[in-house]
Amino acid sequence: MKIIIALLMISSACYGQVDGPAYEKIDRQLDSLEHLKTKLNRELELIRLRWIRDEIVIIGTPYGDQNQEIIDHYGMTISYNEEHEQANWVMHIILPAIEDGSVSRTNDFREDDSVKTGTAQEKDYFLKTLKDDSTYKYDGFGYDRGHLAPSADFRWSPIALSESYFYSNMSPQLGDFNREKWAELENNLREYVIRNETHLVVVTAPVLSDDLLKVERSTNGLSVPKYYVKAAYDQKNNRAIAYFMPNEKIMKPIESYSVSIDSAEALLGFDFFPNLADEVENEIESKNDYQFWLPASERGDLVAIARKRLPKNTLNTEGIQVFIGNEKKRTVCGEVVSTKKHAKGHVFIDLDKKFPNQIFSVTIFESSIQNFDYQPEVYLKDEEVCFTGMITEFNGTPNMVIQHGKQVKLLSEVGK
Repeated sequence: MKIIIALLMISSACYGQVDGPAYEKIDRQLDSLEHLKTKLNRELELIRLRWIRDEIVIIGTPYGDQNQEIIDHYGMTISYNEEHEQANWVMHIILPAIEDGSVSRTNDFREDDSVKTGTAQEKDYFLKTLKDDSTYKYDGFGYDRGHLAPSADFRWSPIALSESYFYSNMSPQLGDFNREKWAELENNLREYVIRNETHLVVVTAPVLSDDLLKVERSTNGLSVPKYYVKAAYDQKNNRAIAYFMPNEKIMKPIESYSVSIDSAEALLGFDFFPNLADEVENEIESKNDYQFWLPASERGDLVAIARKRLPKNTLNTEGIQVFIGNEKKRTVCGEVVSTKKHAKGHVFIDLDKKFPNQIFSVTIFESSIQNFDYQPEVYLKDEEVCFTGMITEFNGTPNMVIQHGKQVKLLSEVGK
């Protein structure tokens, strides 16, 4: 202890008091560095925003015959449709800078003064009233203010993130859609950018038509889209994909809603990336290579077998939750993407999606293995297989217990 006290006394003698001139000089230098860092970050933000504006011009904004007013913001371009009080589409770019971005949500929802005809407003989504205790009561009309260009895509830029809260960038979405699968898709695209060290040009569009319902009690007659499209173009890796999703609670995996760019363009009636060279468009816009776009944890997972390929009276792995507990035997078909043999001899099989994202699993207990003339965990791997039995549930996942090899057939053999 005496040694420590002596060292502290020496240190104090050498460097003076904590609030002395030497410390004040260092504090001033640190303050100066902080100011310089803030200035440089601001300049970098503006450089990135200018690059986005230039890149959108190069790629070209979606082109088609629709009622629109084009609005150019720093981080996105909007085609506003006055009739439906929301955008026909919003184009923005996701940069790798999102990985280190730290700008938080502002929730600064506000009208977009750049739109000449005016935009939707707070009172198109909910009624806000002041209570006696000086707090507010919020009476929602049943829909979230769903971002078309998500704020999290701009967490590197205070300017662009703030712009994302314009009502011109909002569309009425059901909470179970906006907060779940739609949010999952947005996150998947951000993960893709970081994983591939690239940027994505993204077009997000509600599917607008004359027969859409209006938000009840909406002041400006806000239309409620039944479907949304999100298209992404990776210029570095020459890839593109689109997703066509219903505005409802979604039970299927995201990739089940993937489509080619050509299909999405035909649906909406406009060209997403009009300035791409013909050879590039022809190469990438007709494909639906969804595997490239899956999160790292889901690589190797598959979409369910198309219904048109299914034998009569069979099911694929989509939406089979409704059959859980039904005493009738069902036949479920899918591709075996993973198998595992437990130390106790039990065999576990996943169709279409691997653990921990499995959507349908098969269990063969050790006592039933003798009823197979092959090793199921080996023979069935990577095969398209149909299993027949009762659909039960295990840890929240539809499951089928198989006791005999007669309950298992390769898809190609069903019906023969």
